[in-house]
Amino acid sequence: MVLFHHAILPDTNPPSSLNLAHAVRFMLAALDASVHIPLVKKQNSKRRGRASNKSCMYDGALWGESCCCLRYPWQEIKESFTMKYMKLGTKPDTFYTEEAVRSVVSDVPADLIIHVNNTKYQLHKFPLLLKCGLLQRLGSDTDDDVPGGGGGGQPVPVALHDIPGGEEAFELCAKFCYGISISISANNFVPATMAARFLRMTESVAKGNLVAKLETFFNSCILQGWKDPIAALQVAWRISGWSENRIVQPCIDAIVEKILMPPSKVTWSYTYTRPGYAKRPHQSVPKDWWTEDVSELDIEVFRSVISTVRAARLLPPPLIGEALHVYCCKHLPDPLQLGGNAAASANGDLHAQSSAATAAASEETVAKQRRVLETIVTMIPGDAGAVTGRFLLRLLRVANYVAASSSTRAQLIRQAGSQLDEAKAADLLIPLPSDPQAYDVGAAEAVLEYFLAQFQRPAAPEERRRMNAAMGKVARIFDEYLRTIALDGDFPVGKFVDLTECLPDIFRNDHDGLYYAIDTYLKEHPELSKADKKRLCRMIDCRKLSPDVRGQAISNDRMPLRTIVQLLFVEQERAMGGGGAGGSHSTVAAPDRASVDAVAMLAARKKGDELPAPAADQKSDVHRPRGDQAERTRADGAAMTRSLSASTKMAAAAAAAAPRTKERLAEESRGSRLRNK
Repeated sequence: MVLFHHAILPDTNPPSSLNLAHAVRFMLAALDASVHIPLVKKQNSKRRGRASNKSCMYDGALWGESCCCLRYPWQEIKESFTMKYMKLGTKPDTFYTEEAVRSVVSDVPADLIIHVNNTKYQLHKFPLLLKCGLLQRLGSDTDDDVPGGGGGGQPVPVALHDIPGGEEAFELCAKFCYGISISISANNFVPATMAARFLRMTESVAKGNLVAKLETFFNSCILQGWKDPIAALQVAWRISGWSENRIVQPCIDAIVEKILMPPSKVTWSYTYTRPGYAKRPHQSVPKDWWTEDVSELDIEVFRSVISTVRAARLLPPPLIGEALHVYCCKHLPDPLQLGGNAAASANGDLHAQSSAATAAASEETVAKQRRVLETIVTMIPGDAGAVTGRFLLRLLRVANYVAASSSTRAQLIRQAGSQLDEAKAADLLIPLPSDPQAYDVGAAEAVLEYFLAQFQRPAAPEERRRMNAAMGKVARIFDEYLRTIALDGDFPVGKFVDLTECLPDIFRNDHDGLYYAIDTYLKEHPELSKADKKRLCRMIDCRKLSPDVRGQAISNDRMPLRTIVQLLFVEQERAMGGGGAGGSHSTVAAPDRASVDAVAMLAARKKGDELPAPAADQKSDVHRPRGDQAERTRADGAAMTRSLSASTKMAAAAAAAAPRTKERLAEESRGSRLRNK
């Protein structure tokens, strides 16, 4: 259905400065302005994801403006989404720029010059003063000040440097006065509204003025959508912050109202780009459908929205935590992913001339990220399971990178420590701000210490069982973390030992992960002394190694001889226990007596710093065992020989290790003799 009606003259009297030519043009335009208003039929779509169209009608106003408010059908996720808009005016755009001056095509010479910031406009009094109360007052004041009233003299200058929205907003209002076609959407609604209010384009000045049309469009179209209030809220916050509360608060209320709706009632477009989501068939709207769209908001507006949602107590805490996670993924990049780029820019400084500007921009970015981080940390729900341990460690990495406050870091360490069993080894890698390639082991150590502190506090039986189950997970996570740290060729051995000892042995059900970490450190640090190697391998409990790992360690040339001897004894004990239980008989020949005596001698001297020479008459400054200790050594050797002869596993292991043991023993004996000479 299409309605036709004529534009009518406003009830207000035109200003005295309007000349006859303008009046004639005004009458002709009024008589010839047949305004059409297309109405959109109301359709109630039953398909999910389709927004129903609503009719919206505005009265035609001066200069033949018309408007339409359309609801476009909702497109599929990830497809383009056209927000609602309002069209005003029918004339083509006749504004042009000539010599840095904006003008409008007209046979009538310009009699009004308006300065907006750095832009100069040459316009006409008649259409502007007819609808702008501010320009009416400024024009009348100027006429009183200028001799002759300015009727046929020079154009009247007016300065509007403080108009909200700047040149773009003023030009929208000016085109509305001229009847030129303009489109109002959520993206430009806020500056247009603020500029129209500034210019006093109200109903008291002219019927059907711009402010009334914008308010109707805001209430009937923008607030009824989902992405429209979010877009309008972004623009309003960027321009005026909380000062424009007549726009900000209604938008927040409209957003919160839709978030609190059950997912089954969601019939509008939303953004949802989770990996793999589009490839799966979906029968219902996901519960966190709203999280990606609200992540576009400024952190202060986002906090206001989330606080209002939480106050309603209709959504579970994990859903609030997911919204915080999505927001952080969008606004707080992971320092682990930035490390390579930062290192590359540091190694190749090819833009020294712009280093100052880059540093200033970087400081501003870091300050913004710090503000976002500290705000997000205060918003984390205190309920158990609201956020994951991995998310908390990500926040801790960001806090370390942006130099967040000590209270923020302390809170993250406490929360991450209580959920350390949910993390992975890579989550504990916290880069240093000064060197993205190095890691802050102190932060990881603090998280581990807080996790261990939980066991010193009284807890309910169920909580104690949960903590005991988490103990083994944390041990495996930390040993894998040690293995990653061991790859650093510059990491000192003393610091590595201290870091390893942060986790008590009681928490490790097995030492396989610890063995791999120490073996990696030995491989990456071949220059270690024997004392340092012994210091590292002393932390390995050979009895807590699995059979496969023990077999690898026995044949590992990087292991000290003392550790290999301990492994052989453990293997002997396991073999004796297995032989007695299973009654197995050895089919492999036992190693020769010299090899066994050499291994026994090493085992007896496990507390010494140097290996003694095999020859009795060889002089050495190394402390030798006393007589009773020598007797025990020979007895241990004889017992070991009998055990090796009776065990298949021990015989095979000792036979394989004997040649290497004799070679290493001979080398150390020759070195000892050389030192004595």
